[in-house]
Amino acid sequence: MLDISAVLEEIQASPYEEIVVSAPHSGEIIFPEKLFPGDEVFGPSGTWKEKDGDLLATLIRERNPQPILCPKKGEIVVVHRELHGTFVQAGTELIRLRHFLSREEVVRLILKRALHLFCAPERAKYYFIPSVDIKIKVSGPNVVTIRDGEEIFIMSRMKRETPLRYSGPEGVIYAVYFSHAQNVDAGQPLIGVCPPYMVKQVEEVVMRVQTEWKVRE
Repeated sequence: MLDISAVLEEIQASPYEEIVVSAPHSGEIIFPEKLFPGDEVFGPSGTWKEKDGDLLATLIRERNPQPILCPKKGEIVVVHRELHGTFVQAGTELIRLRHFLSREEVVRLILKRALHLFCAPERAKYYFIPSVDIKIKVSGPNVVTIRDGEEIFIMSRMKRETPLRYSGPEGVIYAVYFSHAQNVDAGQPLIGVCPPYMVKQVEEVVMRVQTEWKVRE
């Protein structure tokens, strides 16, 4: 059985995610003049993330400049300035930044470690069957208990709808990772299922994160 408290302590010991920003294509790399280790940079913002993140570099390919933008708020750890003005191959590391985790991100990490993840078998759009969908919309996913082999989803692909059965341990749907009309890639989680005996423990840890986790400003 997973020790959720130990997982939380592990995250607290390294409360950040290191993000490597690489060249998306081959081309010439130009860094902004004022971008150095220790600088704080910001990712997309706005209600719909409509505002772009900070400029980290510009890739010039066939005379066309392509901005490389910051994906998440963080602190610059490494800038490979030795590449400034040179031609690089796709995938070359340009910048490494450290993103400090928010409460919501910590909760998501813990849940993905603690829950049984049922993943999409192929790229498609997914829907709950009507009886399950109504329960979730009215009372939330935690009221729905599912069992191995139970028909729970409708998979929609190329205008064909196919029923999809859940495979895994019995439990309550604790987390939903997809939305209607959204294409989900194969291997990506659809739901996280929590065994009944672990529900209270998971809720306690989530509450602990919400009240005790210190957010870096």
